[in-house]
Order: sequence, then C-alpha cells, then structure tokens
Amino acid sequence: MTFIAPFITEFQAPLPTWFKVGGRADRLARPRDESELRSALDIDPELLILGDGANLLVDDDGVSQLVVSLSALGTFRWDAAAGLLTVGAGVNLPKLITKTVREGLSGLEVLGGIPATIGGALVMNAGGAFGQIADVVHAVYALDRAGRAVVRRRDEIEFSYRHSGLNDLIITGAQLRLTPGDPSALRERLKEVMAYKKRSQPMADNSAGCAFKNPTLLTDIDGVGTSGQRVSAGMLIDRAGCKGLRLGSASVSPVHGNFLTADDGGKARDVIRLIAEVQRRVFDTFGVPLEREVVVWSRAGR
Repeated sequence: MTFIAPFITEFQAPLPTWFKVGGRADRLARPRDESELRSALDIDPELLILGDGANLLVDDDGVSQLVVSLSALGTFRWDAAAGLLTVGAGVNLPKLITKTVREGLSGLEVLGGIPATIGGALVMNAGGAFGQIADVVHAVYALDRAGRAVVRRRDEIEFSYRHSGLNDLIITGAQLRLTPGDPSALRERLKEVMAYKKRSQPMADNSAGCAFKNPTLLTDIDGVGTSGQRVSAGMLIDRAGCKGLRLGSASVSPVHGNFLTADDGGKARDVIRLIAEVQRRVFDTFGVPLEREVVVWSRAGR
C-alpha cells in the first residue's frame, strides 16, 4: 500500500490562476508548518510553489511535479519597538495592505492593486509605478531544496527590477520594516494608487497583469529611447501593432498592450502562442527581446 502524506490534500487538483485557464496538478499539498514542508521536499525536491496564481499560466496538460500551497503559513506579528512586521509567505498581499493601512503602518500602501502572496511578491520583487516590495524588506526566511533553513538579510538579497535572486529558495516568511503613520492619510494614498491602476489597466479581465518586463535598451532606438534606458514594454507592443491582436481565445488588451487576456473557457496554449507572437513582432520591429514576467508551468518544464 502506498503511503500518502496527510498534507497532500488533492489529486488532479485545479490550479486557480488569474487567467482562469489551464491544466491541473497531479498532486496538491497544503503543509501546515515548516516540518510538513520539509516532508513535501523529501517527496519531490522539484516541487512547485503556488501563491495567489496572479502571475501564473499553467499549460493545458497541467504539471506532474508536486504543487504546494503555503496558505497555512499566515503569520502576522508587529513589533512596534523594532518597527518590524513579521509575516508568513502565505499571507495575501492585498489583505495585508488593507490591514496595515487600517492600523496606521506605512510602507505597503504603494503596492495597492498588486495581487500576490507575500512569498510570490518577494520572489518577483513585486512593484509598480509607486514602489516595490524590496523597499520595505528587512529579512527573508526560507528553506533551500534540501530542507535547510535559510535567512537572507536585506543587504544579502539581489533585488532589482522584478528580480530578487530568491527563485531557488522556498520562502516561508519575511520581516518588513514599516513606519507608523496616519491611517486617514494612508487610506487616501491607497485610494490614489488604486484609482491610477483602474484608469490604466484592464483589471476586470482574465489576465496575469503585465506579461513582460520593461526592457532595458542595448542600443539607441529613434523615437523609443537611448542605450541603457528602461522603456515600457506596453509601448513597444503597441507600436509593433500588437494591441488588440487575437490568437484563438487569447488577446492583447486594447487598454494596455502589456496585458494579455484569456476568454472564459479558453485555452492556456492560446496565451502561450500569443506570448511568443508578441515577442516575435516586437523583436522584428525594434530588435528588442521581451522577457516574460508571467511564469509558465508545463509538463515539459517552466
């Protein structure tokens, strides 16, 4: 008889993503603590971590690796003397923003409208026009793939634009340095951030947000920018004639060129094909390679 660990809760489990398309996980685990997470690593050292699914696209055939949700790792502890908030990797970022704003803790309100768990936000250094999570990180707690505990202090983390260097670790929590502030002023600031996003992004569509990272130009391009300048991927996509482009059930949003959307009941493969087509057209037009921001899972590998 095959032993089934108690934290492996589902088989052929749907994987909820913001695209609302894609396949299933052969096995889904929900470890209740770090000990069970280590046991999950013993079962499959190549396991995949499922956060909020906001930056994820799963191929229609699904994935064979053990998929792990860290939703049970939901620590929330404020140390006023140190000015540090300790949070678990499974904490929902939008809910955390609402809570810290309500309690008069400043630092996260600039990330309003970014869907993620804390773990996912740290791995990708989530951010936008108003700031990034790296700005408030004091330390990150994680396990390596051998199950060993790892602590990375802020000056040991290679944060940059949409990058952390933490991808090979399994984040279990973090300490964030926040500043006491006026709850009313923080609420107004959060409203401003949210209003900006609603004006400029198709937030109601089935989308993972920005599909591509804003590239840094390697050479001067007339009318676009100079060498070393980071430019808008959405602008390049628009000027390459991709805005509104449709392949099957996937399309480039007419509101924002860097948002790819999927129809209800659509296919993940259509989104994957559209990603490749947008990359091709932008490269053919400008000679600029677009790097995916959205993470793709498949049986063939990420």
